[in-house]
Amino acid sequence: MSRAAAMPRVRSFQTASRTHVGLSRSLNEDRFLARPEVGLWAVADGMGGHQAGDVASLRVVDALTNVGRFGSGYAYLNAVREGLVAANGDLIAHAATLSPGAVIGSTVAVLLAHEDHYACVWAGDSRIYLLRGGALMRVTRDHSLMQELIDTGALDEQEARNRRISNVITRAVGAAAKLELSETHGDIRPGDLFLLCSDGLTGLVEDHELGAMLAQDDLEVIADQLLALTLERGARDNVTLMLVRARR
Repeated sequence: MSRAAAMPRVRSFQTASRTHVGLSRSLNEDRFLARPEVGLWAVADGMGGHQAGDVASLRVVDALTNVGRFGSGYAYLNAVREGLVAANGDLIAHAATLSPGAVIGSTVAVLLAHEDHYACVWAGDSRIYLLRGGALMRVTRDHSLMQELIDTGALDEQEARNRRISNVITRAVGAAAKLELSETHGDIRPGDLFLLCSDGLTGLVEDHELGAMLAQDDLEVIADQLLALTLERGARDNVTLMLVRARR
């Protein structure tokens, strides 16, 4: 194989991000991290209704801030896992100092890029999407009671969107002594566009609407329009979104 053929097709990434407290909350418990220089992006959403959700999401993001570049994708992925497990232990310990049964938790959705491949690691209902060739794919699968009911056929997705159970998540960093993470991976192609977001966006904007808006060229315009749409629809929760486009 020639040197030219072996070089990665994807050489850089363009990123645009937005976060907003929303129209009903006084505190933004979402956090995001963009490190295109090492190929790492993340969104964390502090668990609403629990104590110190903003502390939890900040701790999760901090755990990923110092992850460096590794020679192999596996080593990189393992460093992210270890960082999240460490954050989980810290949050469990901190919660124990507050009161019996206290929980300080956060969702997390992480996108990693290494050469021409990506990996996603997540816990909770913050999501990662991939737009490729005009088709939108939901890369992650929610850890939520709503998703479990959809999977069993007890509810269809449209019916479940309006139920209160849609906010009940079944996994999070800090929620249990043993952190359960889900992972998936695939190839990256020039032009691929990833969307990382908290449920403040997906609770108000449907997948087909996301696909139509992501088809535009300007990431800053897309980010502004997505945020504006959630605010127009009431933005009952904090809203965070991050767009990542692979470039040749």
